[in-house]
Amino acid sequence: MRKIGAGLLTGVGIGGIIIGFAAQKSLGNLLAGFQIAFTQPIRMDDVLVVEGEWGKVEEINLTYVVVNIWDKRRLVLPINYFIEKPFQNWTRTTAEILGTVFIYTDFTIPIENLRQQLTELLKQNRLWDGKVNVLQVTDLREQTMEIRCLMSCRNSGQAFDLRCYIREEMINYIKTNFPEALTKTRISFNSINDKGV
Repeated sequence: MRKIGAGLLTGVGIGGIIIGFAAQKSLGNLLAGFQIAFTQPIRMDDVLVVEGEWGKVEEINLTYVVVNIWDKRRLVLPINYFIEKPFQNWTRTTAEILGTVFIYTDFTIPIENLRQQLTELLKQNRLWDGKVNVLQVTDLREQTMEIRCLMSCRNSGQAFDLRCYIREEMINYIKTNFPEALTKTRISFNSINDKGV
């Protein structure tokens, strides 16, 4: 009986350890759920970039979070993911966001004309919130000049649409008014002198 009792106690002890390890993950998720509820690093309808995907928080439970990705897929993550790993919350305190458009042109383009065109385009578009309107040359390379258009919007969805609109309209403006300023490859031919050199 002693041997049977010792075997049972050993089995129960090992079983308890296994159950403890299995429950540790669930308990961790549950505690993370409480922490999320109190500290609120994420809320319903927050826009997140998580695991390289852009989406909106659709559901928050005690053990998992459902993120509705832009292409209508659902990303289901354990709640403790938002405690242990970094993620971007674009709407933590406000939905306002800056949109950026990069344009690559030749050095000959008149920057001031582009600034005026950007201002006109933004004023005509209801997606712009009227706060940020900046056009700057942010880089020079061997053959191109990098121009950054920066604008503000009320939320990330509108920022995406406004960025697409500005990109298309600025390229149309450049093609129509300064076609010679589109990026090009230069080849320089040196004249040959009488000696053939």
